[in-house]
Amino acid sequence: MTAPTTDGSAGPLPRPTRFSDVKGWFFTADQLLFDWFLAHQRDRSVPGDLLELGAYLGKSAIFMGARLRAGERFTVCDLFDSPAGDAPNSREMQKSYATLTRRAFEANYLAFHDELPAIVQGPSSAVREHVADGTVRFAHIDASHLYEHVHGDILAARELLTGSGVVVLDDYRAEHCPGVAAATWQAVATEGLRPLCITGTKFYGTWGDPEPYRTALLGWLTGRAGIWHEVQSVHGAPLIRLSAKGAAEPAHPVSRHPAAAEPQSPSVPRQRTPQSAAARPAPRPRRGPLRRAALNVLPPVVTKAIVAARHRSRSAPR
Repeated sequence: MTAPTTDGSAGPLPRPTRFSDVKGWFFTADQLLFDWFLAHQRDRSVPGDLLELGAYLGKSAIFMGARLRAGERFTVCDLFDSPAGDAPNSREMQKSYATLTRRAFEANYLAFHDELPAIVQGPSSAVREHVADGTVRFAHIDASHLYEHVHGDILAARELLTGSGVVVLDDYRAEHCPGVAAATWQAVATEGLRPLCITGTKFYGTWGDPEPYRTALLGWLTGRAGIWHEVQSVHGAPLIRLSAKGAAEPAHPVSRHPAAAEPQSPSVPRQRTPQSAAARPAPRPRRGPLRRAALNVLPPVVTKAIVAARHRSRSAPR
């Protein structure tokens, strides 16, 4: 697969051989939580599809796609290289995602999966034309960082989610996108969004009953190595805060293009190179018994004089 290069010509796209080869911001704590929420829903046969608004180069989409159940639909909505439609959003896209193309996303996704998700190329506001209300069990929102757009995405997610669906909001506390924080906490304060947990980069919430998720998540976290957590009270309800700097990442999707094994060069026994006589250091002269005795008993001043005289005699021309 090829994509336009920076000079407008077509060039081959690199094929990721490992999940870590895909560029993006998807840290261990959020990988663990995505894995936990999706497994929790799977184990309890929670119905619904998956949705991602804002895909960048596909890192989180690849991860979610690996946890898609048979018969479910995964929809990814992103502008990719389409015009944003309004000047502020265009400026943000150019600043943050200038290298994003649909071809790059597709190449990355197909390196790990046989089929692409349903792709909606356009603004996130168009997603409700392609996804039916009440059909999504897990939605990840990482599209525009502008308040007006994020607020609209949250309201759209409220309609698209099932009664027990979970929404994940990226960059809810990053200083470079305060609009996301404003829209997130506004939804908590005035629009019925109930917080479940937070990491350093993502907020997890639901419009359904949060207690079953909270209870099960706390049970999973208790005693788990490498994950720190605490419970705070926000807007009159518990909120789990966690980090996973010491935890192992969950299982990653396996690339369909494994890295080629490096050829092993035959081991050759190392031979010692004989050292020429000229290169060998001259042996130090051994001290005779009388000299050793003199150095031990004579005063230091006399000893230094003897050593100096011997040194002059050695260095004199012959």
